[in-house]
Amino acid sequence: MNKTRNDKKIETKLHCPQLLNLIYPPICGICGKLNSNFICNKCQIQLEKQAEFKIEKKAKTNYYFEKHLYIFKYEGMIRKIIINYKFNDKSYLYKTIVNFLLKNEKFFSILETYDTILAVPISKKREKERGYNQSELIAKELAKKLSKEYNNQCLFKTKNIIEQSKLNKEERQKNIQGVYELRNSNCLQDKKILLIDDIYTTGSTVNECCKILGQARPKKLDVLTLAKD
Repeated sequence: MNKTRNDKKIETKLHCPQLLNLIYPPICGICGKLNSNFICNKCQIQLEKQAEFKIEKKAKTNYYFEKHLYIFKYEGMIRKIIINYKFNDKSYLYKTIVNFLLKNEKFFSILETYDTILAVPISKKREKERGYNQSELIAKELAKKLSKEYNNQCLFKTKNIIEQSKLNKEERQKNIQGVYELRNSNCLQDKKILLIDDIYTTGSTVNECCKILGQARPKKLDVLTLAKD
């Protein structure tokens, strides 16, 4: 069930849940069966078998964030789901992902401790090409479900660069430097911040974002990704 970019533009303009359900019936994002939770029991069980729900503490000497939380290893079924979500116009998968995540009691209790949720921004050019920012959709839905603040007015990507996935570790670190900008930093001061991204490979992208966010002097700064490569 693919949605065109025009479909998604129409969806963003609609605010009536009942009308949206008629146009886009809630389905399991994996198997496509109708399901009000956007994930059916069968697919829930399949994902649970692959889920890791890991928390990694990071050394302050090398990283600008304290913890990296992730749900899956980037392989098999999960890799296919993320590729479809990110590149194949299946933006509706964000609800399936968030609903699955919040069913884990351990992660749910951890996520409730944050004040503000942000997403790694993408350039305007990339967002126009793709039709959406995959990390932003998840961050906004997560904030909504947890009744937390979602902030997209502080961290901005100001340059369109070579995709990180096409580079090695050293190239990634150089490629990502100086591409993010902090604005309205007072909104983040003394806040417990959770930054959302889709895939963690070398950590260069989220680390650079957290370096910039650190200028706002937050009380806490951690990262959540769907998968770790």
